[in-house]
Order: sequence, then C-alpha cells, then structure tokens
Amino acid sequence: MRFAVAKQDGLSEERAALIDDHARADALTPGQRAALAYTDVMLAGGTPDEALVAELRRHHTDGQLVEMTLGISLFHGFSKMLIVLGLEPETMDTTVVPTPDVRR
Repeated sequence: MRFAVAKQDGLSEERAALIDDHARADALTPGQRAALAYTDVMLAGGTPDEALVAELRRHHTDGQLVEMTLGISLFHGFSKMLIVLGLEPETMDTTVVPTPDVRR
C-alpha cells in the first residue's frame, strides 16, 4: 500500500525497494535509515536503544515519531491478525490510497 501523499512527495517503487535492500541503504537519508532501524526494532519486538532514539530525534519531530510508531504498530498488528485468520493474500498489487486528513 502507498499513501497518495508519499507518492506526491516523490516515493517511487525504486525508492520503496531500498527498504528491503540494506546493501543500498546509503541511497537513503540518515533520517530514513533511522526510521528503518526503528521499524526493524519494533517488528522484532524490541526496544530502541539510546543511540537509536537520539538518531531518531535528530531527524524527526515528536509528532512524527508518534505517527511513525502508530503506523508501524497498526500495520504490524493487522498483518499478524490476517496471518492468524489465514487471510494473508498470496500476491498483492500495490495500491495508492488517499492520505487521511493531511494538512500541508
């Protein structure tokens, strides 16, 4: 799934592919790499260490960190629910959805 605002801000499929390819992570900004590291920690059920928290705070506001945490948690929770219910699709097309209530 891709939110429309991410596409408007320049997210391409090539850029999204960098998320899965840590060998090319140097093409991402330090803030993006910190966000990915945070996501990895959350998905593994861990707690970010002080160094990661400091790096996140260098690049993201408190509001962005809250939004990031909620987004990661919701997507992870819903994916686990679908797996447990046996509803995980075998393939999934990329869908662009309107971004809810984004103030620019």
